[in-house]
Amino acid sequence: QVRSRLGEWFAWHRRTQLPDYAGLLARAQADVLADTTPDRACRWFAELRQRGEVAAEQALPHAAEVITTLKPAQIQHIERRYARVNEEFRSDFLDKEPARRLERSVDRTTERIEFLYGTLDERQRSLVARLVAASPFDAEAWYGERTQRQQEALQMIRRLAGTGVDRDTAVATMRAYGERMARSPREGYRRYQEKLEAYNCAFAATLHNATTPAQRQAAANRFKGWEADFRALSASPD
Repeated sequence: QVRSRLGEWFAWHRRTQLPDYAGLLARAQADVLADTTPDRACRWFAELRQRGEVAAEQALPHAAEVITTLKPAQIQHIERRYARVNEEFRSDFLDKEPARRLERSVDRTTERIEFLYGTLDERQRSLVARLVAASPFDAEAWYGERTQRQQEALQMIRRLAGTGVDRDTAVATMRAYGERMARSPREGYRRYQEKLEAYNCAFAATLHNATTPAQRQAAANRFKGWEADFRALSASPD
């Protein structure tokens, strides 16, 4: 059943979403060659988030049909998986030594930026380090929210699994959970998210505006390659 539902979702995604992603990447190739602003960066983030929401909404009916059939042992497996990934998170983000934690955060950020733009020079690396150090990012807050959401997910799954609820009820329940993930019901965390997102938009714009023409062209070339991949995949038969 899972394989069948995944196949249906991927066929829909390939047919309807990949052409849209290709168009988005075509626009990005032009945008990345010019300077930008925090507002423009935020609009790009919003467009990406909206596309993720569309894909998740399409998956809801398929996921609902599966989640209502889960057995207690399978739910325990999910719980154990959460425990493993939380341990990995603590290792990656919650080093007890602040200097080492900051260094690892700078390294992760630099790696992601270089994936897009290519190698950064020392001036750019120093800029990244300063921007990361000034970020309001709070790993403890993120971890706390993350574990709370995991517990809410487990409660939802236990409530839906094996209780004979109809698909529409399951879909509505899962949609409500997704909305809480997008906008936390905890006011303090919502304020933190808004502050972090605004900072990240400014971060992205500042860093982009410090890149060279060659680095921007490298980013445009990467977008062009992804665009070609998406167009080829969307044209492939189901």
